[in-house]
Amino acid sequence: MKLLKTLGLVLFVTLLSCNTTNNTVSELESLHANIKKEYAPDKRVELFDIRFENKNNKVLLTGETTSKKAISILLDSLKERNVSFNNKVRILPDSAVGNKIYALGNNSVINIRSKPKHSAELGTQGLLGMELKVLDKKGSWYRIQTPDKYISWVDNGGIQRMTTDELQQWNEKTKVIFTSNSGYVYEDANDSSTRVSDIAFGGILALDKESGSFYQVRYPDNRIGYVKKSEAVLYTTWLKNNPSNASFIEASAKTMLGVPYLWGGTSPKGNDCSGFTKTVYLMNGYVIPRDASQQVHAGKVVDKDLTFEGLEKGDLMFFGTPATKDKKQRVTHVGIWLGNGKGEFIHSASNVHLSSINENEKHYDAFNKKRYLGSRRYLGVKDDKIINLKESLEIKP
Repeated sequence: MKLLKTLGLVLFVTLLSCNTTNNTVSELESLHANIKKEYAPDKRVELFDIRFENKNNKVLLTGETTSKKAISILLDSLKERNVSFNNKVRILPDSAVGNKIYALGNNSVINIRSKPKHSAELGTQGLLGMELKVLDKKGSWYRIQTPDKYISWVDNGGIQRMTTDELQQWNEKTKVIFTSNSGYVYEDANDSSTRVSDIAFGGILALDKESGSFYQVRYPDNRIGYVKKSEAVLYTTWLKNNPSNASFIEASAKTMLGVPYLWGGTSPKGNDCSGFTKTVYLMNGYVIPRDASQQVHAGKVVDKDLTFEGLEKGDLMFFGTPATKDKKQRVTHVGIWLGNGKGEFIHSASNVHLSSINENEKHYDAFNKKRYLGSRRYLGVKDDKIINLKESLEIKP
């Protein structure tokens, strides 16, 4: 399928290159749209936003992209059809961010917004110690990309920027991961001392040393603090001992019962529907796509007939509007199937709670049952969109 798409794009470019009499902006925009559809179809994870303007008998190209492949194909096609052009497209990251092209989350939860301003929509969140790519800068805001490839903006107070060498030095340190849903980091090795900050599940800090029932830890910006050993564990130990199975998926999900719904939230402090499923899977050592409309394209399709047969605990269930002759399917909600002989699933809507597809259960959810679109299995499935941290990171003894 990928080969057919690529051949189709090549044919489109070839036909366009034969037409040397109509070098119009509209033609170039059509070419751009076709390349974008192939190499950057989802602007949430890949940028390819190019503008064309006739200027001084040349076509001026401006805009920005994160795809070197896409811009290379565009420029080659312009050369093939003898278009005279001036390329001013920015390939991100560029000089705007200098040599500090990486960053780490420096707060318990960092708010990542759709635009570089605090009033913009909350697109997603990151966690303390999360590795980020820095793509662009605008004022005191940075456009970053999270481990699940999500691209958006964060203010400079939420991150600690780093060079490649600085990031390597950080990565070589022994790490501690916070495993309780929420808690605090303290100034001294006792919980009556001043708090350095709050911390949420998944927060990662460097280990300096052990101090009784505490770990002495270091933040990305070199602040020092202490976390309880009862609420944290060495990161490699956590990965090795994490069962990452259906039962632990259920147990992890239920620790967040009652957590309020927060649009864009991806932590135990507050989450939206896909932020909830993402957090649950992170608790089990997986990094999965951010939004429900992305999660539905990962994993293995199950329950094609929409009968709720063959589902296994941990499967992701999707809800929304089915496809029609004129419109594509629209996924607007996601939950996690538990079954338990009650047709149960757990999801975030108003808050995290249990629902059931069984009309005899007190928590029967007729609304979501009616708009059920199917399910996907992530556990035990190999998929580039599902990152198994046990496999993707070198775990040292």
